[in-house]
Amino acid sequence: MMLLPAIFTLDIDGRPTLAFEAKNLRESQQLCHEHWLRQDIAGLMSNGVPLWDGKARLRSRRSTENEIAAYREAVRDSRQTDGDLLLAYLVELDDLQETP
Repeated sequence: MMLLPAIFTLDIDGRPTLAFEAKNLRESQQLCHEHWLRQDIAGLMSNGVPLWDGKARLRSRRSTENEIAAYREAVRDSRQTDGDLLLAYLVELDDLQETP
């Protein structure tokens, strides 16, 4: 029997920040320790504040119905290929300004 992936939410210091698919809770918790993710969220801003300050607790948990709906909407709007990990941000991200 093959289990379908479930939707999980990454909370940063208790704030629901992004939703993603994982096979189980253990796999979702491993994402919290990924260097590339920590680097990405430290570099993103929401309302002028970094998503992660490098110290706040990162915790994954099963998503709520609203978070699942937001994730599914992001999947529909996405152009990612099958097999890619889609991160659906649940917070408003500041525009990434490119400097000339």
